Amino acid sequence: MKYLARLELLAVRLGEFALVALLAGMTVMVFGNVVLRYGFNSGWNFSEEMSRYFFVWLAFIGAILAFREYNHIGVETVVRMFGPVGRRVCLALTNLVILLCASVLFWGTWVQHPINASMTAPVVGLRMIWVYGITYVTGGCIALMALLRIVRAITGRTPPHEMARFTGEYEEVEQKEQR
Repeated sequence: MKYLARLELLAVRLGEFALVALLAGMTVMVFGNVVLRYGFNSGWNFSEEMSRYFFVWLAFIGAILAFREYNHIGVETVVRMFGPVGRRVCLALTNLVILLCASVLFWGTWVQHPINASMTAPVVGLRMIWVYGITYVTGGCIALMALLRIVRAITGRTPPHEMARFTGEYEEVEQKEQR
């Protein structure tokens, strides 16, 4: 179990590093292109296209990290009305729906793979699978996290801090722990 926690932490740190690198790359390309266009009447041809692709990657990697922290929209008022067993059932059902959606995302990318692998970006010549293939990573990671949450909910091993995040009571739990 300790090994999985370390592996998860490493994956999160890698995702966070990727977000920082992508945002820095976007900033350098866009700012550099603005300076070159207005200051020197030239510019980087690849800048606009690559910054757009970086933004796509940034959004999908950010979705993975947001899902891990329960930062997506949720209907917490309904879940708060239930007791511990009802909350675990809601957690399992919610993650079952998410698992299905993430699986459809992964499968849709798989179906589109030959088309995206054969198309190239107009300016940089990058195969489009390198742009849209991020949905393999997103769908796979979210599906894996949802599956693990389902297993923990069914077996009753959902940690209290995770259940507090799911029910939106994490701020209340943190305040109690600080006292």
